[in-house]
Amino acid sequence: MTRFTVNDQPVHYRLDPETPLLWALRDASNLTGTKYGCGAGLCGACTVHIDGQAVRSCQVNVGTVEGAFVTTIEGLSADRSHPVQQAWVAENLPQCGYCQSGMIMAVAALLRSNPNPVDADIDAAITNICRCGTYPRIRRALHRAARVLAGQEIIAAAPPPGIDPADAAAAVPALTPASAK
Repeated sequence: MTRFTVNDQPVHYRLDPETPLLWALRDASNLTGTKYGCGAGLCGACTVHIDGQAVRSCQVNVGTVEGAFVTTIEGLSADRSHPVQQAWVAENLPQCGYCQSGMIMAVAALLRSNPNPVDADIDAAITNICRCGTYPRIRRALHRAARVLAGQEIIAAAPPPGIDPADAAAAVPALTPASAK
């Protein structure tokens, strides 16, 4: 049995301690924003924050995160108001969108540790793969989010069309997995 915090909610998983965190989040907690990509820690689609650090959740077993604080894309901000999410929308970044949650989590962690990264810092820190090749827009969005975080810019970005932020936020409290009974 493993206990830790996911998106500010305590969870108790009755899973084999060797279960990848990715599957605990997706299958036991129904947090499907964390994507399965390669399963080898190479693509970054499964990136989450563990104690504030960007980590590939397919490479971390639940037994190793006992007592940790895990944040998924769903917990970054319930209403998509995080500056990185706002910059993503403002820059019309996603194409297929599969890599985006992991990419956003990696960028948010980078900006928390380095609020004004230069391109070399970005290249070193953001190793996530985007099959659509949106790297120039990712870089623009990252720099824009940095300006927002520094108070140099305001983005009046609305949520993506057809998604009411209240609907997205309504799913956040239901984070405790069924196995936590």
